[in-house]
Amino acid sequence: MSFLKSALLVTLTTAALAAHATSTPLAADDQWQTFGVDSYSALSGGTEWIDNDYTNETGYGTALDFNFTIGAGFVGQLTVVDASMAGDVFNVFNQGQLLGSTSSVAVQLYGSAPDVGDDHDAALLSSVFSRGLFALGAGNYSISGVLTQSLMLDDGAGSLSPINATSGALKLSVSAVPEPSTLVFALLGLAWLVAPRRTYSR
Repeated sequence: MSFLKSALLVTLTTAALAAHATSTPLAADDQWQTFGVDSYSALSGGTEWIDNDYTNETGYGTALDFNFTIGAGFVGQLTVVDASMAGDVFNVFNQGQLLGSTSSVAVQLYGSAPDVGDDHDAALLSSVFSRGLFALGAGNYSISGVLTQSLMLDDGAGSLSPINATSGALKLSVSAVPEPSTLVFALLGLAWLVAPRRTYSR
């Protein structure tokens, strides 16, 4: 039954992502862009990534997606990381289709979870924070996400409930695909370096 509930939640949240979204360009500059999750602030009441930077702006609480294009002859790497307190995991989507999930991490309790604030580089280096690295080819992308595991709150009576609020960030780097001839020469050079050397004596 819980599997059906999870599948229904993802389907409904994906529909909400498409219905009302704030689109943000994501530059290929390897710089972090932040997103929020907060089921109380989200217009849908869900756990999708939202625009929650400015409470007085018209986009506040709307689903957030990040758009970019990778040109022919280039490849990209998209990095997604949980921030603030550890224990959250995300599903990441491209144009509404599941791209993958960030890494599995232990469920954490509010009050004792490791906390790095908004230091996304520190979170990326820590194994207790969920992260995902996605290799991308040439094409148009619209990246969004949904919280699938949340930091938990203990009510003091032995019951745990998900907070369903966190922050995270993503960044994009793009590089040229090596020319086939360059790749061949690089492989030959590597083979020459690791090949055993023979010495001749007279």
